Amino acid sequence: MQKLYPESKVETGGFTATHYDALLDLATFCRYPLFIEKSIELMRIRPTDRILDLGTGTGRNACLMAKYLSEKGRLIGIDISQEMISQFKKRCANFPHIKILHARVDQSLPFRKKFDKVFISFVLHGFPQEVREAIIERVFDVLRSNASFFILDYNEFSFKQMPFYLRVPFGLMECPYAFDYIKRDWKKILSKHNFGGFEEFFFFKDYVRLLKAKKLDSVKEIRNDRS
Repeated sequence: MQKLYPESKVETGGFTATHYDALLDLATFCRYPLFIEKSIELMRIRPTDRILDLGTGTGRNACLMAKYLSEKGRLIGIDISQEMISQFKKRCANFPHIKILHARVDQSLPFRKKFDKVFISFVLHGFPQEVREAIIERVFDVLRSNASFFILDYNEFSFKQMPFYLRVPFGLMECPYAFDYIKRDWKKILSKHNFGGFEEFFFFKDYVRLLKAKKLDSVKEIRNDRS
């Protein structure tokens, strides 16, 4: 797969895509399954929710979210990698209310005000800032009124102040975009795009965060949130 953003490491293919889940478990010392289950629990998914999973990958997270949904709920995954899509279809075959689309997360999506929740996990940090903000704008467009955007990704922190045993693997594994991502105030950025009502949940010594942001539709909501 030819990368649209050559310096990014979120666009995966070949060996990495084929063994993505195993590599993720290895990188987190097998802590990922419990961590992602807790993160999805914190989303408080309702049985009838409609969920969009951006950069859905192998479907591992999508299947966990789908367990909270009734027959009236829906989940749509978006991914650019055909290798990931093939794994998603196999993993999620027993969930008829889940489907996946081959599409880019940074371009306009064929939905408008359709979803109660949008979830993006360790994808946003892997793009240039202008692309991240374009993704946020797409998310705003697809969310219903008062719906929620969940960003599971790195928290804001100083790379230089990380302990050596964490700084070395982060420096080796992550792309240049990630070093920019951790310096930015994401609540401030999301506020600029009319999101508010933030909630935060922290993991892995506060280096990882689940950030919940509510879509603000009315001028009154926006003013109240910023006051």
